Amino acid sequence: MALQQIVEQTVAGLGYDLVEIERSAGGLLRVTIDLPWVAPTSEAVAAGVPEPFVTVEDCEKVTRQLQFSLEVDGVDYKRLEVSSPGIDRPLRNEQDFERFVGAVIDITLKAPMGAAAGGQVSATRKKFRGTLERAEKAEGADAAPGWQIVWSDAPKPKPGQKVSKKRAPAPLHALGFALDELRDARLAPIVDFKGRKAKTQPGFSDIDDGTNVPD
Repeated sequence: MALQQIVEQTVAGLGYDLVEIERSAGGLLRVTIDLPWVAPTSEAVAAGVPEPFVTVEDCEKVTRQLQFSLEVDGVDYKRLEVSSPGIDRPLRNEQDFERFVGAVIDITLKAPMGAAAGGQVSATRKKFRGTLERAEKAEGADAAPGWQIVWSDAPKPKPGQKVSKKRAPAPLHALGFALDELRDARLAPIVDFKGRKAKTQPGFSDIDDGTNVPD
């Protein structure tokens, strides 16, 4: 059985979502998990109910079961790490994009812009950062609603710099895309030291021999 299938079945069987699998140097197998996402109700949003997050206990539980499953199927690895998504969380499917509407994301296209750039950006450009928005389909179109990111190329003011109110705002750019056009999409790893909180808190379980579980 393929590694992806083993991990997916194990993680899903315990009630979690598989976000990412990575093999690193030294035999490290890194598995990222998350709680299944359910769109919050309007009441929950109004009340400011925080989104639940993966805990260390969740990671420990998945690690123990994965360790057993990988051993049964003879998967070769030296160290297993199970963790929650970081600030650069990958976006893999429609539900991920729906969940993070309004967030700043980084996307990489499979092919450069080419003629579609229309002189607005470089024709060879494939990487973009902007605010994720839902782009509704045109009336009567058969295609499913798509997505877009919106951004401005205005330079960010330097610390302490005052921006004149008379200065004209930089134009906004919008790039529409379908998920199958993307090579990669992730939350932009932006740290706001004024109090922005991540949607998921770090959970972590790192095991060599079944006994070492840091907190």
